[in-house]
Formats: sequence, C-alpha cells, structure tokens
Amino acid sequence: MIIIIGNQKGGAGKSTLTLLLANYLTMVKKRKVTVIDMDYQQSIAQKYEKAKVLENEEPYEVVAASLEDYPDLLELIKSDPETLVLIDLPGKLDDDGLLPVFKSADLVICPFAYDEFSFESTILFSVVFKKLCPDCEMMFVPNRIKANVRYDTQSDVDEQLKKFGMVTAAIPDRIDFQRTSTFQTPISVFPAVRPVFDGLYKQHLKMEPNA
Repeated sequence: MIIIIGNQKGGAGKSTLTLLLANYLTMVKKRKVTVIDMDYQQSIAQKYEKAKVLENEEPYEVVAASLEDYPDLLELIKSDPETLVLIDLPGKLDDDGLLPVFKSADLVICPFAYDEFSFESTILFSVVFKKLCPDCEMMFVPNRIKANVRYDTQSDVDEQLKKFGMVTAAIPDRIDFQRTSTFQTPISVFPAVRPVFDGLYKQHLKMEPNA
C-alpha cells in the first residue's frame, strides 16, 4: 500500500507527521514500512542518517529520492505487497514528476491548519489531486492546533474539506514533537497522535496482509 503525505502549503507538518505515522505502524502495529523522502529539505532522510551513525537498529528504511527516481522505485515497491510505503511529498504542485506518484497512491493524508493560507493551499492541493485521481481516498489531519486559540472558521473549513475526504481528530501543537526521530516517538507525544492513527488504521489498514 502506498500512502502519500502532502499539501501545497509549506510548514504544515508533513515530515513530522510522516515520522510519527511510520513509528506508529512499526512500533505499535508491527508492520513493515518504508519511507520515501521526496521533500526538498529531506529532513527525514537526514534524521535517519544521523541515527544510523549512533548504530541504532533501524525499525524501517528511509530512502531519499527525487521525483525522477520514482518510476523505477515503484517497480521495487510493487514487488513487496506487505510493505506499507509512506511518501513525504515536496511542497509544490508545479512539477510534472508528481503525476506518477499521485497515480500510484492508495491513500492521501493531508495535514493542515485552520488559518486562511493553509486552508486555501489545502483546497488547491485537493482539487488538483482529485482531478488526477478521483477514486483515491483522502484524509485531512488538523495539525499543530493550538489549544488556547479559538478557530472561528473551523466548522466551515471542515465542511469544505469533507467534500474531498474525511477530516480526522486534531493533533495539538506541542514542542516535544520536535524530538521525534526515525527511532522513537516521545512517550509524551503518543497520546496526542494515537486517536488519529488508530482511526486511520482501523479504516484503511486493518485488512491489509498481517494486520
């Protein structure tokens, strides 16, 4: 199964969400996972290489790749149907190399915030993606939500996004998210993300092989 994590808006928390999901799937659900880091900053791949220097045993593989690499990578992905592949997308939609990535996806996870710029970018991403892949399911994750802020547009935003897919429970904004690595999720973070990932797993992944 191929899950892409993407949004047109930079700073939506794609890379951190990808790490958290990879850790959840491997450490909690004991699934085989490969992460493909296509983000221009390649922060996941950098964390992975840094952790390898410390001689930790890798719970999953992280592959730094460009969009040009993807057609060849896809053949390798298809050869192992039991592996869940998470792809951290670049934050722009103006590259034709995204088309084969979009076309191969089984599920799209789109982190967003309840501000005007994030909402507009999320809608743009959703419209473009659904035109290319109308049958692929989308999930929208309210991310980095501040507990002491009232979001007047929240219900309207949720209603608009529900036209494209499911809106999950929100993930709060916490400083300790920054300590997430390719080898661990801080224990303090786990209760904040588990409701979202449990719902995702039950709906989309439970019937996968060995689930």
